Amino acid sequence: MTMRRINTTHIFTEVIMEKKDRAIKDKRYEERHKEERKAKCMVWGTSIPREKAEKINEFLKRYGYTKVELIQAGYEELLARHDTDFAKLKDGYDDFFGFEEIDKRKPNNY
Repeated sequence: MTMRRINTTHIFTEVIMEKKDRAIKDKRYEERHKEERKAKCMVWGTSIPREKAEKINEFLKRYGYTKVELIQAGYEELLARHDTDFAKLKDGYDDFFGFEEIDKRKPNNY
């Protein structure tokens, strides 16, 4: 059995060149589609205390939620606090226990 020496410098150089080529292509793509991406999506550069963020990330990972789902659910919850019609729709109550109908039938004897 003959031992051969492999020139790893050549392989290493090829890998670096492939990464550079890919980075250049990615950058060109990003530059071409920047406005389209901005029109489609919004990024919020917010921050919260690390301890709270780690707890949130742990929760999301445990139950399989994404950060986008967290934001959507939080938005819907806050919206329901301020929009009764949305709250009814969200909770599945189309008549909200019928209170509106009862109120309509009451005579205005105030």
